[in-house]
Amino acid sequence: MRKKKTLAAAALAVAAALSLAACSSDSGSSEGPPVTDVSAEAKTKAATVLDTPFTKPDLVLTDTHGKKYDLIKQTKGKPVLIYFGYTHCPDICPLTMGNLAVAKKALPKADQDKVQIVFVTTDPERDTPAALGTWLKSMDPSFVGLTGDFSTIQAGARQIGIGIDPPKKEKDGTVTSMHGAQVIAFSPKTDKGYLLYGDDASVDDYTKDLPKIIKGENP
Repeated sequence: MRKKKTLAAAALAVAAALSLAACSSDSGSSEGPPVTDVSAEAKTKAATVLDTPFTKPDLVLTDTHGKKYDLIKQTKGKPVLIYFGYTHCPDICPLTMGNLAVAKKALPKADQDKVQIVFVTTDPERDTPAALGTWLKSMDPSFVGLTGDFSTIQAGARQIGIGIDPPKKEKDGTVTSMHGAQVIAFSPKTDKGYLLYGDDASVDDYTKDLPKIIKGENP
């Protein structure tokens, strides 16, 4: 049925950093190449299982309530899924977060309270705490939204192989943000990022995998 794929984290980081999704706000369309798969094989499993898990990024940012949020300290021992994107994205970002929201709601209440889904903006100039809060609340009020200095966010993303470019304003007024569209899942047992999902992961994929992620198991 589905087959495991393992990759060295170093190789994955290179692939992820070079594979950026282009999201053009206000244009209603996606430009540029899609996220490149990290394997030449046909994709038969939603999650790529890393043989060398990522260390959780050392990020201290601002949450949607305007308070300091230390990612390592405040998610310690929890099943965590992290995604980097921005609220003006017309396609990939809302689809990914919407899929996660639907999958999370399918869990038993006790498990819903355990899993933590974190959205880190790649466009902090426009994504203020208030803007992030409003956007995420429409999907799931429990989602954590983080913003802050762009260079800090970019450096944190690179720690888990996610490439981010500064948002670019085009001549027609649209804003394009190039960012890796991967979701990284961290184990509550080790606090390591051991699963990677591409932008093609569906609601069904997350619905099937979340119960095992909560236990720190491989899907």
